[in-house]
Amino acid sequence: MPLTSRRMLMLAPLGIAVAGGAGFYAMLRGLGTGSYDPRGVPSVLVGRAAPPFALPPLEATGLPGFTDAELRDLPAPMLVNFWASWCVPCIIEHPQLMRLAREGVAVWGVNYKDKPADAAQFLTRHGNPFQRLGADQPGRVAIDWGVYGVPETYLLDRKGIVRWRWPGPVTPEVLEQDIRPLLRRHA
Repeated sequence: MPLTSRRMLMLAPLGIAVAGGAGFYAMLRGLGTGSYDPRGVPSVLVGRAAPPFALPPLEATGLPGFTDAELRDLPAPMLVNFWASWCVPCIIEHPQLMRLAREGVAVWGVNYKDKPADAAQFLTRHGNPFQRLGADQPGRVAIDWGVYGVPETYLLDRKGIVRWRWPGPVTPEVLEQDIRPLLRRHA
């Protein structure tokens, strides 16, 4: 091996460290200016209709399941919320979903990879904000929607077009700063 090749091999880790440091610095600058959103995993559904699906009802709740066809020609914008009884952040967001339901906002739920009895017990304990509630036991519908963790919430306009996605719990701040203005805009 010529001497220059050895030097190049010795400098390779330094080059990798410099490139990594530059990327980290760019991320920190973006966080400081607001141009980098660590939650910003884009959704391919925003601006499109929901993919085809049919969810059976969640046993023991008495609520009907639903299909993608039922998400079209809506009387008002609505939310589709993916959740599970084993999901701790779902407990955090639940009071906001209950508030929206009391105000007449349609919230349809997708129970993700959950035991029906556990999900029913969760709703008995915390209240049920859902008008319709489908069971996604295998998780296939969540995959088609691009869900990468629960809770995850989607806002659909009157035509059933996904206009907004929120990965994580709906907090009071998200409710006031994001959801309410979007509900007004798409009413």
